[in-house]
Amino acid sequence: MNIFRLTGDLSHLAAIIILLLKIWKTRSCAGISGKSQILFALVFTTRYLDLLTSFISLYNTSMKVIYIGCAYATVYLIYAKFKATYDGNHDTFRVEFLVVPVGGLAFLVNHDFSPLEILWTFSIYLESVAILPQLFMISKTGEAETITTHYLFFLGLYRALYLINWIWRFYFEGFFDMIAIVAGVVQTILYCDFFYLYVTKGESSCSLLTQVSFLVSFNEWQIIGLGLRSVPAYLMRQFIIN
Repeated sequence: MNIFRLTGDLSHLAAIIILLLKIWKTRSCAGISGKSQILFALVFTTRYLDLLTSFISLYNTSMKVIYIGCAYATVYLIYAKFKATYDGNHDTFRVEFLVVPVGGLAFLVNHDFSPLEILWTFSIYLESVAILPQLFMISKTGEAETITTHYLFFLGLYRALYLINWIWRFYFEGFFDMIAIVAGVVQTILYCDFFYLYVTKGESSCSLLTQVSFLVSFNEWQIIGLGLRSVPAYLMRQFIIN
């Protein structure tokens, strides 16, 4: 394991812990998209089914179990323990428009047409867009708590480090996974504007104008690998909002 993979894993874990601690300490899940957290739980569940069939290392198994456990713990806190604080009125991104196309793509583009491989591929594609409900929620409310911006920052850092990890593995191990790389690029792109604002202007930049500008900007992109072109902002809002 190279240093970029390790620091990427730790950044991912830091993001999850930051979110859990935020919810537990404040006794509130305000500003957190439950839909994004359900998607992440689905990502980890479908990706780590190999826990039932193979053992790679203690580190690998431990991290997988932690990711799955934390994902479902977060969903539980949002939809059960602190349900009264959940802002469902603003968490309106229609996730079926992510899950269904991603599921279809996983059937069409995969390394091997087997149940576990298709589910793994599905998880890779879904993770690349699972944060969209959270970003969309921020664009609707016009605000993001400091702790939420830290959570998003570490998620973006995790993905960026994993891209470097793939490059490292290609040059030094001869390993190349086009599906993981393309999905990683898409996910990293979704964080780019936020990343820049977080680093250069600090927490105060996560205000209404910057967040809305960030969210609307991705409407003009063609999402690499998925072959889906976004529609203009006004059409997208009609398409996504209930």
